[in-house]
Amino acid sequence: MATQDITLERGLPSNVDSEQLVLGSILLDESAFVLVAGTLEPEDFILEKHRRIFAAMAGLNESGEKIDRITVANELMRRGQLESVDGISYLVSLDDGLPQIYNLESYVGIVKEKSLLRRIILNSQKLIQRCMLDQEDAGVILADAEESMLRLSDIRDRQDLLKPGQIIEEFEGGLSAFLDPSRRVKGVSTGFLKLDEMIGGLHPGELAILAARPAMGKTALALNIAQHVATHHDIRKPVAVFSLEMSREQLLTRLICAAARVDQQKFRLGFLNADERRRLQLAASDLADAPLFIDDTAGANLMDIHAKLRRLKAEHGLSLVVIDYLQLMSSRGRSENRTQEVSALSRGLKLLSKELKVPMLVLSQLSRATETRPGDHIPQLSDLRESGSIEQDADLVAFIYRPEYYKPDREDLRGIAEIHIAKQRNGPIGKARLAFLKEFTKFENLASDIGDEPS
Repeated sequence: MATQDITLERGLPSNVDSEQLVLGSILLDESAFVLVAGTLEPEDFILEKHRRIFAAMAGLNESGEKIDRITVANELMRRGQLESVDGISYLVSLDDGLPQIYNLESYVGIVKEKSLLRRIILNSQKLIQRCMLDQEDAGVILADAEESMLRLSDIRDRQDLLKPGQIIEEFEGGLSAFLDPSRRVKGVSTGFLKLDEMIGGLHPGELAILAARPAMGKTALALNIAQHVATHHDIRKPVAVFSLEMSREQLLTRLICAAARVDQQKFRLGFLNADERRRLQLAASDLADAPLFIDDTAGANLMDIHAKLRRLKAEHGLSLVVIDYLQLMSSRGRSENRTQEVSALSRGLKLLSKELKVPMLVLSQLSRATETRPGDHIPQLSDLRESGSIEQDADLVAFIYRPEYYKPDREDLRGIAEIHIAKQRNGPIGKARLAFLKEFTKFENLASDIGDEPS
């Protein structure tokens, strides 16, 4: 009740003077509209008449007409809104005697800031009302709250366009550092040489989709990458793995057996020799101290993942997030169909990767189209299951293709896996060949790629 009293007493956050100065500046010099329109929209003004005036200006600008008192008044009259904005006399008052304003950006920033505060308040009021009605599951309301705040965060974090000189000036070390390849920002290494050559590692703020048909090894590849980042002596950085399909015990078994190069079936049955037991002990000891964090909550939703990652980053840092897999996630929000739900999830994961500034490696299922399509069965972007927006939101889309699965008689294809890069915003498309050790559920560099170096 105390919060409600404050709202009633003070009113919604606003700065009408700044709104008037912004509109007056545009009437004074129509070129200012271009500067303002990149940041503000009609809904950012608290007064309805200011919203209508700005919308009329936008209409004139879109049609290529001049923006001044007369044209704006005529546009408002055409819309039947001139009287509702207090007539032409109010338009005159906006720029009458107004000097040239050189700090327009400051006033635009004030209007935007107040608008954001109002949106937060209105969103909160809607959530409070839904809670008071007590007609929905608490988890659904909480998920909607998370999604709405993420959208507001995206609005807040939008940056202005920068000139090349400004970008170089903001780069740590200036021009010399910007031109020095050794100082350039590098992605997180996957541990696979040919794959790293193609994609430059996994980059902070980017959403990478790794997709394949069942039993192709997408979980194994993702775990190999996570294990490399968390345990390699040159990296050893925190990694979060969310497994929506396997338990943490199953996941840990895979990790240890892959690192020790021990057949998982032999491990489960207990048919191990002394050397295999020794290798398992060493692998388990190495993993025990690694900054690898595993969550096996079934049906985890975006809200849960967001909260856990923020806490993990604050306490331990974070360099990579792996989610296995997208179609098992739940939005807990309201959506008309599964396609819309998956679209919302992929967009939310992209926003989350940008907010946390970490690469997000998300696994995805493929449709059966790869199996029924004649030819070599190589996956395509259109095979991504349940949503076309996955490929739109992703910065990188990679497919696992194992030709031996479709051509079992070809001896030369045994143990060969191809990682097809079907989309990459900042690099080429193509494929990287890896070795797949089926008995260990493990991917490795091909011997021809590493020479005499160990994998």
